[in-house]
Amino acid sequence: MFMTEEQSEETPGGGLSVKEEDVEKENVSEMAALDEEEEEEEDEETLPHSEILDIFEEGLAQLVQDPLLCDLPIQVTLEEVNSQIALEYGQAMTVRVVKADGEIMPIVVVQNATVLDLKNAIRRFMELKQQREGGVKQVSWRYVWRTFLLIFQGEKLDDDKMRLKDYGIRNRDEVTFMKRLRKK
Repeated sequence: MFMTEEQSEETPGGGLSVKEEDVEKENVSEMAALDEEEEEEEDEETLPHSEILDIFEEGLAQLVQDPLLCDLPIQVTLEEVNSQIALEYGQAMTVRVVKADGEIMPIVVVQNATVLDLKNAIRRFMELKQQREGGVKQVSWRYVWRTFLLIFQGEKLDDDKMRLKDYGIRNRDEVTFMKRLRKK
């Protein structure tokens, strides 16, 4: 702000003259106008949630086209991406769980996973599958594990704390998901 000699004259009480007050008011109003313009620009830059979601999904679809992640579904979760990366680095293994109807579920677990870890991974796999297909909302997993069991080469995987390695399960081995036989 530049003032002429006329504008810089002080009043006898040491305050601002009428001309200086007018200049000060002008400067304040200019600053307020600039602030309003900046706020409008910021408002123009913000996007609605749906557009941000679309942009994110487009980026995710491009990411999933990477050869390392091409096995993943389009609606991938962070957990699935991390599992796939761990698999590529040899920190995880895929256990192929075969259901009675012949469907094979590729379940990714860490190398030193226990039977309980495998069961939880199966649960997560099924929940994601149901979510994507719009299937059953709630499954009682206590009932599932009381009614079904996992078998590897004729041996029941009934000790939840035992590691899969101890049963001899390695990467890409098949485990059968089978209904328990009732005892009479």
